[in-house]
Amino acid sequence: MDISSRWGADPVWRVLADLVAARPGLHVLDVGGGSGTVAVPLALSGCRVTVIDTSIDALAILRRRAVDAGVADRVESVQADADGVGDVVAAGTVDLALCHHVLEELDDPARALAGVAATLAPGGTVSMLVAGRFAAVLAQAMVGRYASAAAVLTDPAGRWGADDPLRRRFGADEVSELVAAAGLTVRRITGVGVASGLVHACARSGSAPDDDALAELEMLLGEHRPLLEIGTDLHVLAGPAG
Repeated sequence: MDISSRWGADPVWRVLADLVAARPGLHVLDVGGGSGTVAVPLALSGCRVTVIDTSIDALAILRRRAVDAGVADRVESVQADADGVGDVVAAGTVDLALCHHVLEELDDPARALAGVAATLAPGGTVSMLVAGRFAAVLAQAMVGRYASAAAVLTDPAGRWGADDPLRRRFGADEVSELVAAAGLTVRRITGVGVASGLVHACARSGSAPDDDALAELEMLLGEHRPLLEIGTDLHVLAGPAG
């Protein structure tokens, strides 16, 4: 199965599909992978996938999905916290680690990322997807929540207050510093959803969308600073330094 067909024009999965195609049979670590919506398609593409999650129920769904898809022999489920990856996955054994929408939920993302980094094999890659700080600033401002927008911009964790559902958001420089602290080097950083949120809020109300053109625009915008900084998410690829 070509995973690019599973997620279509999604820019993150375009990148991951290329990584998987270039190195068949990768060992993938999916941190916070839950019920297997990513792990099972990866296993169908020939990868061996280890999923770590805290939820027993989500892991049970993962195992059922893997059995139904005929890939139970290529999917391993482990109940553990994200900051305990190093305790349950052997060092130097992972070709591709996914940390998608995990780091912004943790008390100590630096510790968690360092643990993930230790599992990487030579030439391995970490794919991180994190909530973008500046998109949240704009989103709050566009609905008239100006104090919240200012708070997200100035708060060290990028939060608007105690009722913010996220523990933190990142700018490109902040996530790059986190990567460096884990002994990794940023290979690529892109913005995801740079234009989509604005389009949904404005243009789509009055005209039929051209989804293909929007997808291509997103690919272009997501690679250019300062525009990538206003992506809803930031997608970072990193690997061992040196």
